Amino acid sequence: MIMTTITTVPMTMRNYERDPHEITRLSFAAIRREADLSAVPEDVMPIALRMIHSCGMVDLPADLAFSKGAGEAGCAALAEGAPILCDVEMVARGIAARRLPADNKVICLLAENDVAERARVLGTTRTAAAVELWQPLLAGAIIAIGNAPTALFRLLELFSEQAARPALMIATPPGFVGAAESKEALIANEFDVPYVALRGRRGGSALAAAAVNALAFKEEAA
Repeated sequence: MIMTTITTVPMTMRNYERDPHEITRLSFAAIRREADLSAVPEDVMPIALRMIHSCGMVDLPADLAFSKGAGEAGCAALAEGAPILCDVEMVARGIAARRLPADNKVICLLAENDVAERARVLGTTRTAAAVELWQPLLAGAIIAIGNAPTALFRLLELFSEQAARPALMIATPPGFVGAAESKEALIANEFDVPYVALRGRRGGSALAAAAVNALAFKEEAA
């Protein structure tokens, strides 16, 4: 069993770190000291570090699942201009669009006028209904699902119906109904879709956004 020691830098109301670059440097240095990153490959390391940085949970790597080359696939897709499809606005708002390498579009279709009616007709959630509208955009895209297990389940169903495949799927929906199961379904997917997922009940929009941001400015976590 690996024991970690939580270390803090003494700070007061008059003596605290103000330099944003130094705060980032100290934060990632602390994460590297305290988290067990031994099973995280180099291309996924920036994602793991930035996800931990976003939530403060140094035990997160134990639940982090990823396909081989997932980080490389995501970086390549962003460099080629891939859009980023988000299940909710909280994910979209958390992505640092100004730092994306190819003026990539960050898209959330949850507020489209017909989504609520689609959800009513289909007997599902608005997030799952909005996924239906992703289909023309799926090929080579980056998917960031940080809130809704139903959106993840529906997207996997679309793959079984021969929908186009994205370049990378990031899945961190939290919750007690369907969250863990939807992520396990992604991890076990038979569609050859690269993924990064956080197993279990925990997760959230900030984690999904952090994973996307890690692809955009991975050098900060080096």
